[in-house]
Amino acid sequence: MIELLKVLLAGVPQTVAITTSAFAVGAVLGLPLSMLRRSSLGPPRWCAASMVDVVRTVPPIVWLFIIYYGVGSGSLQLSTYQAATVGLGLVAAAHLSEIYRAGLEAVPAGQWEAVRALGVPPLPTYSRVILPQAMIVVVPPMASFAIALLKDSAVASVIGATDIAYRAVQQTQMDLNGLANFGMAGFLYILLSIPIAVVARGADRILMRKLTGA
Repeated sequence: MIELLKVLLAGVPQTVAITTSAFAVGAVLGLPLSMLRRSSLGPPRWCAASMVDVVRTVPPIVWLFIIYYGVGSGSLQLSTYQAATVGLGLVAAAHLSEIYRAGLEAVPAGQWEAVRALGVPPLPTYSRVILPQAMIVVVPPMASFAIALLKDSAVASVIGATDIAYRAVQQTQMDLNGLANFGMAGFLYILLSIPIAVVARGADRILMRKLTGA
């Protein structure tokens, strides 16, 4: 059991790296996508909506194949880690854009009208008024998606990323003890998801206190 744990723990850094990198890509790209979804102009709104729908409809594993065996097989050579980050990052951007959009739409209309009436520029409007209120709404679903992304990162093993799932497959091919190997792998994924939930709850409390002035 100790030897199995050592083998699987060797895949933890790759799993964490893929998850955090893909989430960061999604968090950055998701915000402008959500703003385009709320644009008063038809073409940008339709393009953003179409992009989000297409990305969310195609399974993550297909995106990894497209990025790694398609885009990354030509002049632009991508490592398994880079391909997994790009592929899962696109998926994360689509999902997080919807979470951001829900948060922005949850801000009371009176807040938007007040900043417009006062002539507050767009940057302070979002940074000081809108986003602090929206973050209270988006933090819990963002945490849930981060945990889902952690689990989805296992698909990176199909393109050779040496994560937990890859190590479990390799070990099973050697000892044919899939129940123990994948059971332990599942346990490691659970352990990795606990800090995400704890941090999310702490961030939610802090944001709530700041908003209420408590």
